Amino acid sequence: MKRPMLLTSVDDLPDGKDWIYEVKYDGFRVILEATKESVTLTSRNGKDLSDRFPEISTLTFPDSFIPFTLDGELVILDTPYQANFQQLQKRGRMRKAERIKSAAADRPATFIAFDLLNNPDLPLSKRKKHLRKLIQDLNQPVIQEIETFEDLSKLMEAALLHRSEGIVAKRKKSLYRFGDRGQQWLKWKQWKDISGYLLRFNPDNGYYDMGVQKEGEDRPLGRFKHGLTDEETETLHSFFKEHGEKKKGKWELTPSVCVDIHCLDAEGGEFREPIFHQFRFDLSPQECTDEKLSWDLSLFPPEFEPSHVDKNLWPGVSKQDYLIYIRRIAPYLLPYIREKKLTMIRYPDGVHKESFFQKHYPDYAPEHLNMWTEDGEQYILCDKLHSLLWLANQGALEFHIPFEKAGAAEPDEIVLDLDPPGREHFRLAVTAAQMSKHLLDELGVISFVKTSGNKGMQIHIPIKEGSLDYNETRKVTETLAGLLVKEEPDLFTIERLKKKRGNRLYIDYVQHAEGKTIIAPYSARATETANIAAPVFWDEVNDDLSPETFTIKTVLSRLTHKGDPFRNYEQARHLQPIQKLKQLLH
Repeated sequence: MKRPMLLTSVDDLPDGKDWIYEVKYDGFRVILEATKESVTLTSRNGKDLSDRFPEISTLTFPDSFIPFTLDGELVILDTPYQANFQQLQKRGRMRKAERIKSAAADRPATFIAFDLLNNPDLPLSKRKKHLRKLIQDLNQPVIQEIETFEDLSKLMEAALLHRSEGIVAKRKKSLYRFGDRGQQWLKWKQWKDISGYLLRFNPDNGYYDMGVQKEGEDRPLGRFKHGLTDEETETLHSFFKEHGEKKKGKWELTPSVCVDIHCLDAEGGEFREPIFHQFRFDLSPQECTDEKLSWDLSLFPPEFEPSHVDKNLWPGVSKQDYLIYIRRIAPYLLPYIREKKLTMIRYPDGVHKESFFQKHYPDYAPEHLNMWTEDGEQYILCDKLHSLLWLANQGALEFHIPFEKAGAAEPDEIVLDLDPPGREHFRLAVTAAQMSKHLLDELGVISFVKTSGNKGMQIHIPIKEGSLDYNETRKVTETLAGLLVKEEPDLFTIERLKKKRGNRLYIDYVQHAEGKTIIAPYSARATETANIAAPVFWDEVNDDLSPETFTIKTVLSRLTHKGDPFRNYEQARHLQPIQKLKQLLH
């Protein structure tokens, strides 16, 4: 078996015109071989993974394309630059065919190809050209070409935003050498620095156990053994023997010594690739908390300086909780707001105190917050992680966006707002959404749905800018609303006066117009329970759906386990049957 070309670890990446750069994904390194007989997936250590990932291994290709061999990373993507290793590991451990088939349908794996090995003696730059053409011709969504960057700083910014595992630098002239590890391919890992205290030392295997405090109790954090100098190792051994107690062959220590660990992750009492970094004599064990761990794992930009993090913004939800949410949701939220004039609702002292709208650029804003000037007015454009964090630190809890990009006259999405009279009538929004989906499916229109974060739901239809103007999109929403009301006049209404609606759901097609705004996907809401305007999968739109489910404390875990329901939003924009939508204009 031929083993893939290997990477050499470096602390600093080379910069210059001789190099290209790629995201380092957290997945399984795999060689994909396609022949007339089969598609096989072989791991770096020679394990056949084909049966675990049928969404790839059962693909068939025209004879004119095969045989071919690809080097790449098998991943389950959370975002374009962030892979979910936990979910991939689960897939790798599955054995039952039915369970594998179900998992492949729920969260399909993707093969990120970064090299074509049919002619390994060609320089990388030429192999990349052949790879690009092959991937385009194959046209299989589960086999993608890795994005290549010439500008290292641009990729560094993206890697930070998406909390990627790291970056790979490859020399453009490099030849492919199976099994070799040299200076042609280099990897830099984006470590997270985790603080904890030492609890245990096992002299049989050299591992140190660490912990953090959670609600006053020791919580296991993980174990490490690598990264210590000989002097540091000797110091620790002596310290454990002098101050610890030996139990069942292990030295146990009362929490007193704090250290920092470089790692990729720390979940379930285990580190991913831990390396000792430094002693933290400036920290006490009482400061090494579960809350600090969540902050450290979030990978905040070093220049970000939060303020008043202990302040409660919602009942039981601190500003620190909110900033962690915003930091981690940023890769999902920023694509919807980065090109649009932003309107915020700010609650500097929490949802129970004074609030105000803000859409104009403040004179005290930092340089990294961008501005859009239009008709003499200065508006906020938030297109960077640091800018989003700054706004959140200013108490911006709700982010509302128009339907068009800044400077555009036409919308790039259609949104139908389903507004029941109260949360107790949320079932009406579910019914209206289900009926809307049926109508749109009949036309072949690709639609997405989210909770409003308050009492209703919103249906999104992404379109290419310029494909429909506001008069046309307004007519589309009006027609859809009219069809729903005609079908169920006792449940739905387009009556604008609240006193005339009774207990019927209001279909707000008037809201879809130039100058109007809608809550952004994944924005928080100023509700008592810190709800989120949460994208949901269409099969979740049923009697069990509740807006109370989606809060600052639940949505991040949901994304980890279920993925992003809006992940194909941009692709859908280019696939919409605009002529079918125009049938609703008549």
